[in-house]
Amino acid sequence: MAPPPGTEGQVQGQQGRQQQQQQGGFSQMITGVIRMAVFWYFASKFFSPKTPSDPSQLISNLFHKGEPLDMWLYVSEHEKFSDFGNEQALIWHERNIPYAVWGPESTRSLSLKYYPSEALKHNGSLYAHVFFARSGYPPDPNDPEYQPLAAFGRTHSVVTYLPKSKADKRKSLLGNSKGSDEVETVIEVVDGTEGDSIDDKPVEWVSYWKPNITINLVDDFTRYPHNAAPPNVAPYLNVEPSTGNYYPTIFFNEFWLLKDKLIPLNETVTELPLNLEVGSISMTKWQIFLQIDQSFQIHRSYGSMLEGEADELKRVFLEGNPYLLAITMVVSLLHSVFDFLAFKNDIQFWNKNKSMEGLSAKSVVVSFLCQLIVFLYLLDNDTSWMILASSGIGCCIEFWKIGKAMHIEIDRSGRIPMLRFRDRESYAGNKTKEYDDMAMKYLSYVLFLLVACSSVYSLMYERHKSWYSWILSSLTSCVYMFGFIMMCPQLFINYKLKSVAHLPWRQMTYKFLNTIIDDLFAFVIKMPTLHRLSVFRDDVIFLIYVYQRWIYPVDKKRVNEFGFGGEDDQVTDGAEVAATNEEEKKTN
Repeated sequence: MAPPPGTEGQVQGQQGRQQQQQQGGFSQMITGVIRMAVFWYFASKFFSPKTPSDPSQLISNLFHKGEPLDMWLYVSEHEKFSDFGNEQALIWHERNIPYAVWGPESTRSLSLKYYPSEALKHNGSLYAHVFFARSGYPPDPNDPEYQPLAAFGRTHSVVTYLPKSKADKRKSLLGNSKGSDEVETVIEVVDGTEGDSIDDKPVEWVSYWKPNITINLVDDFTRYPHNAAPPNVAPYLNVEPSTGNYYPTIFFNEFWLLKDKLIPLNETVTELPLNLEVGSISMTKWQIFLQIDQSFQIHRSYGSMLEGEADELKRVFLEGNPYLLAITMVVSLLHSVFDFLAFKNDIQFWNKNKSMEGLSAKSVVVSFLCQLIVFLYLLDNDTSWMILASSGIGCCIEFWKIGKAMHIEIDRSGRIPMLRFRDRESYAGNKTKEYDDMAMKYLSYVLFLLVACSSVYSLMYERHKSWYSWILSSLTSCVYMFGFIMMCPQLFINYKLKSVAHLPWRQMTYKFLNTIIDDLFAFVIKMPTLHRLSVFRDDVIFLIYVYQRWIYPVDKKRVNEFGFGGEDDQVTDGAEVAATNEEEKKTN
């Protein structure tokens, strides 16, 4: 079935907005996860119980490095397994696997097809039971040759249960979009509760098949204190009760198993792929995997990471080029540094600015409105609090800049106090206001036309939760697509005044460097072609600024970014020289 009209544009628009939102939080997410993992790793090292001096109180590994092991892997729909004689349950058997030895001889793999039962298709369970034993010894406790100190095992679920995605609450606001209705119908049929309220439906769970099972034996021969193992190791130790020593740790490694690789189980499934692998893993690598997973859980519980962001981060490391990934991390760090410097100089400029001569006050107001629209859009959608807080702080700063660019007064003459904005004398008393009004007059015609066309297109061909969401979505799309137009009035003022000395060049330089970094992200991060081209819009504006700085000489009459002009220094120096000469005359 062909996609409904406007769906492709809708998807590209949503992807573009998501990429713009994720670029700001990408480096923060990486830094937070790595910082949390490193913290927990070293905390466990420094604050773990000290090793007692008495060697009799230490427990050790029951097996030795390089000792050959045999492996059996059974699958069963029961969590407890004892049917060792069932040949159909045994799907994999390997002999002479050297324990904790690195190399191809210690790594084994197998790929096969599994045919699910009817119970498994209807939200049933399936477990993988893996057993290891010294070569020549059986894993079955009922076997006469069985030795308790020579065999160990662990059980792992091959099926996981995830909540079913809720139906999309968005709909066609006009009620006459055939394509949107078709999409809504498909969602309702899949959900299975046609006509019911989405919020009233109970949470439904769907079973998913794990196509990959990676079994790792941890290379750990540490001697731990009896009943006082480190907290990051103790839950995974399999202690033998008679001797107090521990078996080798079996780790089912699902770190690289992404959710989009899971296969939903239903009546239509006839066969399932199953990729098996067994090998060794170092103690350090095992702990890093555990700490990173724990860090992801902490970030999700705090709301700083949404569901699915962990998989996206893993995908960057899994599918990305290592050199390109290293460059991306370095560039992300530089982006954060330049962003901080631009933020600092922007605050410093507006805090010390004494004159609005040559500066566009209307651009400051429009910049605040754009930031407010983006903040309300993020608030209306599922966004992590980290990005939401960053946008909220930026919105407050933009409002503070309005107070520096204009006089804000509270009008109490009416029943309801109102905010009244009045131009500063340095802005209204010269040509700056005239040129600013002239630029905004013509640009507003272009902007309003683009906003109207984009909003009508979104209303006709896209789906929204409500009229409020449509307004926010349309305005946010216009901010992302046409926000660069708001930088043009300042270019027009520079052209009319034939000067750029009034601009905060330090802040603009850092922003220009960040724009170059955004250009690099446009090629590194997957995004629609139209959005990729739109990244270069700001480059054109900044290049025009640079060209204006080159062609216009520095005007000493214009105030600089600290609110002072060049002639002020000359007048001050002249006054000091005159005073010095007067004192010399009196002395003589």
